[in-house]
Amino acid sequence: MSNDLDFEGWTCPMPLRDTPTIVMGHGGGGAMSGDLIESLFLPSFGGAAAADLADAAVLPRPAGRLAFSTDSFVVKPMFFPGGSLGDLAVNGTVNDLAMVGATPVYLSTAFILAEGTAMSDVGRVATAVGKAAERAGVQLVTGDTKVVEHHAGDGIYINTAGIGVIPDGVTIRPDRAEPGDVVIISGDIGLHGVAVMSVREGLEFGSSIVSDTAPLHELVADMLATGADIRVLRDPTRGGVSTTLNEIARASGVGISLEERSLPIPLEVRDACGLLGLDPMQVANEGKLVAVVPADRADEVLEAMHRHPLGVGARRIGECVTDHPRMVVARTALGGTRVVDLPIGEQLPRIC
Repeated sequence: MSNDLDFEGWTCPMPLRDTPTIVMGHGGGGAMSGDLIESLFLPSFGGAAAADLADAAVLPRPAGRLAFSTDSFVVKPMFFPGGSLGDLAVNGTVNDLAMVGATPVYLSTAFILAEGTAMSDVGRVATAVGKAAERAGVQLVTGDTKVVEHHAGDGIYINTAGIGVIPDGVTIRPDRAEPGDVVIISGDIGLHGVAVMSVREGLEFGSSIVSDTAPLHELVADMLATGADIRVLRDPTRGGVSTTLNEIARASGVGISLEERSLPIPLEVRDACGLLGLDPMQVANEGKLVAVVPADRADEVLEAMHRHPLGVGARRIGECVTDHPRMVVARTALGGTRVVDLPIGEQLPRIC
């Protein structure tokens, strides 16, 4: 019998509770787990957290139809110009609810922490979650925490699930676009993807590019308040505007004719994409929406969007047509046309 003991991978069953990093004991369900919740998560969440964050939330049933969504967030790095993993985890799910016209009400949060992650980073991310939830007016009502070995994870992953309420008479689906409808974008595109890439790759583009991460439900509420029949809403996250428009065209069976010169692409995004060999239309956004509305109500919807801080840059970028059904075709600045297709792979991995 060998006397050589292999201590690789051993974990102390009773590590010191005052530790600067996450250890396996924080996920064990015992005293250290309780300390993590009571001393870090609840104070960081602030007023957005329910008083009794239990394993299951018992909630009053809101009047109206309910929308339910869930999303997971693995962005790398966790902190980037204009936001963090925590902001994305709230805004991403809030926006998924908003894209069906829902007002978000409740969120759950589940953290998967890698052993060795700095406690200060966990605190920063959790604080960002709390502040983003307060800004969005949603309550954090239940949650969970797990810890994985340092080689099995990478920092912090978050899953959020959300419940929202859809007003009566609102039906927003990707299959409702009709020929003649106008396609609108709420503002500049490509900012989030380029902001994350600039930090991840240590790039400098000569000007500060910050993520556009933001909750969009109040902008959507202002659009709905016009009384216009908002047929489709989508937030162009992974795959960017290109993926979003293709999904709408295929779901509705219409063609989409795009004016490439009308796309609001900031110069710094255009330059960065040129340097990196990226198409700005395929770069992720986290605080923009694409809307499809009837042509006779487009101006009214645009006016409402322009009155909201997140819609100041809203503009028409194209229309739905009977030509080239289920395809997106852009008219270029030179007067030609090109097919705007789905990205073949993932241009920017771990972007949200």
